[in-house]
Amino acid sequence: MPRLRTPVILASCLALVLGACGSTSEGSGSEGSGGSGENASLEVVASFYPLEYLVQRIAGERAEISVLTGPGADPHDAELSPRAVQTVGSADLVVYSSGLQAAVDDAVAGQAPDTSLDVTPVADLMGAGESAEEHDEHEHAEEEGDGHDHGGEDPHFWLDTQRYADVAEAVAERLAQVDPEGADTYQDNVADLVAELEALDEEYAAGLADCASRDLVTSHEAFGYIASRYDLHQYGITGISPDSEPSPARLAEVSAQVEELGVETVFAEPLVGDQIARTVAQETGVEVLTLDPIESLTEATADSDYIEIMRANLEAMSEGLGCS
Repeated sequence: MPRLRTPVILASCLALVLGACGSTSEGSGSEGSGGSGENASLEVVASFYPLEYLVQRIAGERAEISVLTGPGADPHDAELSPRAVQTVGSADLVVYSSGLQAAVDDAVAGQAPDTSLDVTPVADLMGAGESAEEHDEHEHAEEEGDGHDHGGEDPHFWLDTQRYADVAEAVAERLAQVDPEGADTYQDNVADLVAELEALDEEYAAGLADCASRDLVTSHEAFGYIASRYDLHQYGITGISPDSEPSPARLAEVSAQVEELGVETVFAEPLVGDQIARTVAQETGVEVLTLDPIESLTEATADSDYIEIMRANLEAMSEGLGCS
């Protein structure tokens, strides 16, 4: 397992998030405080939970943090209220991932083109369903002038501790540019996060090293980075978008794969529910467990943070894949 270069994680202050930035049931997008301190010198906007968590951990008390996608909301479907768009325009820094939330991309382009950090280039996204080896081959081909379409990129980079760490380093660097007086604080906090992410990576590598099955059947293809990093094979019932509905033919195809591979567990997700996974499970007689893509905090994870949810995911995979 390659050593993490500089991973970073952030602890989210959910009590403040829930108190001030709940999303509407229509998914209109709402801004709220993700953390603040008496000495806060910056106003920072994060587009959704994984980036909010990073900013909170790195900036600490030096920033007043707003998040554009509240707890329980699917970031893929985010829409922004006029007030949220205004918050984007008035912030010292907006941290977002282009291509994931069209409404956020539009707001940044119109309101904060010079005061924003797009983490997508830093995350070095893989193509949907692409392995690490294929990604490296594609990058080499592009460098040689023979690039081609990957068929859509997987936005869930934060499930790869290495990519998440690289993004955290970029966030810390940009915060230091905006607020030079806090540079030492940002660097110290990033170093702490790197140590936590390295430990988490080691836990995953050890926990998934010896498993009865390496076939990960999930509601949608959100776990490609985990599969690639720890030598698992992901089979998504639906594709990258959690909103897509599988056809009867697709459900039958996945059910046949489950039986052929001898899979004993299908993994559902908290935000999209377990109906799709349970349909396959009922057809094949396998168990249903939950894996959280950590796109947003939910009622069940309201008192947890990124690290804790990742560890819960590891526990679920260890059980479902028969790891020892």
